[in-house]
Amino acid sequence: MDKYSFLNAAHPAYIAEIYDKYLKFPDSVEPSWRAFFQGFDFGVESGSAAEAGFADAGVATGISQSVLKEFAVIKLIDGYRTRGHLFTKTNPVRNRRIYKPTLAIENFGLSKDDLNTRFKAGEIIGLGEQTLESIIKHLVAIYCESIGVEYMYIRNPKEITWIQNWLNENDNHPQFDPKQKKHILGKLNQALSFETFLHSKYVGQKRFSIEGVDALIPGLDALMEQGAEQGVEQFVVGMAHRGRLNVLANIFGKSPEKIFSEFDGKEYDEAELFDGDVKYHMGWTSIRDTDGGKRVRMDLAPNPSHLETVNAVVGGITRAKMDNQLEGDSKKLLPILIHGDAAIAGQGVVYEFVQMAQLEGYQTGGTIHIVTNNQVGFTTNYLDARSSTYCTDIAKVTLSPVLHVNADDVEAVCHAFTFALDFRMKFGRDVFIDILGYRKYGHNEGDEPRFTQPKLYKAIAKHENPRDIYAKRLLGEEVIDAGYVKKIEIAYKEDLENDLEASRKKDKTVITEILADDWKGYTLGSTEEILAQVDTSFPQKKLDQLAEGITKLPTDKKFIRKIQRIIDDRNKRYNDTNNLDWAMGELLAYATLMEEGFDVRMTGQDVERGTFSHRHATIKTEDDAEEINLHNRLDLDGHFYIYNSLLSEYAVVGFDYGYAMAAPKTLTIWEAQFGDFSNGAQIMLDQYISAAEAKWKTQNGLVMLLPHGYEGQGSEHSSARMERYLALCARNNMIVADVTTPANLYHLLRRQMKWNFRKPLIVFTPKSLLRHAKVVSTREELATGSFQEVIDDTVKDKKKIKSLVFCTGKFYYDLIERQEENGRDDVAFVRIEQLFPLPAAQLEAIIKLYPNVTDYVWAQEEPRNMGALSYMVMNFNAVSFRHASRRTYSAPAAGSSVRSKARHKKVIDSVFDASIE
Repeated sequence: MDKYSFLNAAHPAYIAEIYDKYLKFPDSVEPSWRAFFQGFDFGVESGSAAEAGFADAGVATGISQSVLKEFAVIKLIDGYRTRGHLFTKTNPVRNRRIYKPTLAIENFGLSKDDLNTRFKAGEIIGLGEQTLESIIKHLVAIYCESIGVEYMYIRNPKEITWIQNWLNENDNHPQFDPKQKKHILGKLNQALSFETFLHSKYVGQKRFSIEGVDALIPGLDALMEQGAEQGVEQFVVGMAHRGRLNVLANIFGKSPEKIFSEFDGKEYDEAELFDGDVKYHMGWTSIRDTDGGKRVRMDLAPNPSHLETVNAVVGGITRAKMDNQLEGDSKKLLPILIHGDAAIAGQGVVYEFVQMAQLEGYQTGGTIHIVTNNQVGFTTNYLDARSSTYCTDIAKVTLSPVLHVNADDVEAVCHAFTFALDFRMKFGRDVFIDILGYRKYGHNEGDEPRFTQPKLYKAIAKHENPRDIYAKRLLGEEVIDAGYVKKIEIAYKEDLENDLEASRKKDKTVITEILADDWKGYTLGSTEEILAQVDTSFPQKKLDQLAEGITKLPTDKKFIRKIQRIIDDRNKRYNDTNNLDWAMGELLAYATLMEEGFDVRMTGQDVERGTFSHRHATIKTEDDAEEINLHNRLDLDGHFYIYNSLLSEYAVVGFDYGYAMAAPKTLTIWEAQFGDFSNGAQIMLDQYISAAEAKWKTQNGLVMLLPHGYEGQGSEHSSARMERYLALCARNNMIVADVTTPANLYHLLRRQMKWNFRKPLIVFTPKSLLRHAKVVSTREELATGSFQEVIDDTVKDKKKIKSLVFCTGKFYYDLIERQEENGRDDVAFVRIEQLFPLPAAQLEAIIKLYPNVTDYVWAQEEPRNMGALSYMVMNFNAVSFRHASRRTYSAPAAGSSVRSKARHKKVIDSVFDASIE
């Protein structure tokens, strides 16, 4: 029997199934099939069936010509599925690049003579047995018209089958009735008329017009209407400036009156508390009543000019809502991110965020990514903006489907949005839509684009707008009459005129904060409120019970001996020796907050164990690596969510910031592996953490734990760059602390949730102090104590003191060690545990307790141009400080341990000897 004769009995659909499997996992296919596919592919690639060993097939191989032809059609179908997107009609203003090989039938071993031949392979695409001509017509309609689809790299057969069945329906074309078509036209009219109105009333003002991708408005409208019908109750949206005002007005329902007030540049009602931001950065929350009678909530996250930063923030907001409002049901809310083509391809945070999509600590049930593709980034041509074929090629990281759609074909855009919604709701995964359009003006309305894209903008100037293109189509279909568009345009602009008139009767602009419903009962905290004493005590008996729960491992499970010793030691420390270390202070803070009904969320690199192996919040059993969280076994009202993050700072901090933004009752913590790694998230620090309350009226209680301290580990593992955080501090915008005892950490974390306001909390945390013999606290200090912004020296006779040293953090323990060695009883140390807001009154009161001091010293282990020195000089002038620190350096610390120790010793020497510079 000939080696390929078995093919004669195989059904084309079965061959196609095996071939698809072969393309993805060649070794999983039976050897005889694999040999056939390898030979045929080689033959097609070389342009000769004979090269593949199939010449005179009926005689030499036992394969009939009809079977070979069927397989050639299968290859053609596969070609359209995998490469059809390269040959679409998706660019409204440019010719597409030419890709080879093309989808010409000759490239698949077929000819024009085969066009009228009927092939069973048509069954694969739902046609049944059909002529090759009909099959090609069907494939072109699905894959090569206004929508191009990329999906064949997906590895889940169920997803591929679902996509193919969805696309096969009506040849991947929408079927809207006249009412729906009029609605779509109405949304296009709103999009265009809003922009032309602004263009005439606010000449030359930046608005970042949507014109050229107008179809975004009817697309989003369809997405939200249909999403509500599928059970979505909340939408969380993130987008940059392009088209944002249009989305606010025509999707979110923000009154144009408010938008016009922002255009007029009026003063804010809250001028003293609120600095505000440009109109196309502001967030918004609204309730929408859909056409189907559903009520949905929509949140548009505020964003800075730093493109794509908002992605992770939206992810965090979404996850917080899932955890705290929707019992983890991701189908009840939908995150939507709207990107620019240059930004999604160029900004690294996109990759970081996309990698979160399926991670336990960050997944949100799938994000719909929409690209408003202008084909230019500011002045940069798309060919200079990326190496990839498409700006959306990042989607392949998570094997997400991509739809490229012509922005001029508004029905195709709405159809693509429907696909995205259906796929996301079915599979809980990301999906990308690339709306290929243009930008009518320059980067902003005052920019001249013809300097850099003269040819493109010559074409754009002649190009008809999408509304009029669609109106002509509907006129031809007799859906509307000749006067319909003018009528709806006049009506819409009359409403805008009324809003403009109403706006100009008001003197000030009122800013509505996002997520206001989630923040009812919270106030904006003043400096006085931050510095006021807060009751963070906790009943001793309850503390004892919690301590017992987190210091005993389950007896029915087996753990490695080291972890058993660590947990046993914690039990002993609490119950026997009463000297609680750093980990106990931290973990008991979480447990007590959980008992009071607060949740705790902690993420960061290696946080479950802790970079320095001190936390062990998640413990794994020895044999099956089952994860045990002792806090969550206590049956408390709160839950402890702790996740090791991916190796990212920017996106992870952004995500947790977003989480805290929507979850004021959750203690949300991000811990850096080493403190200086936080500079990977510098944009989040500058644009959100330090400034969001002043810009956007948004509160946030994110806690950042930043390991800090000079221990000879080199420039990258010594300083958390304290100076940078202190430089960002102003007008009670956040809290900066560098605490020195487990009890003070405990009370600091508890205070964070006891306030009726939220501020970001930056904590410089220790490394060597985690196990330092002197860094301990008692049960009683936790139960009955409170947070101490300043800790005075315990010296009894303060009159003896000649030198009063102010310091912060771990350096204190280095200094008292030297003091004990030298027997210096004329020196006292004051620890500033909270650097911002600076407790100046407390410091001044302490200074008065030392009547004979002649030498006031600011001591720090950081170089003079780093650390808190400059901040203290600027903000505290009650006394004149002598400075004891390293000299000024460009790197925070020396790489040589010998040199590092010598410098450290010299600083300590200078604290006790004013003659040393």
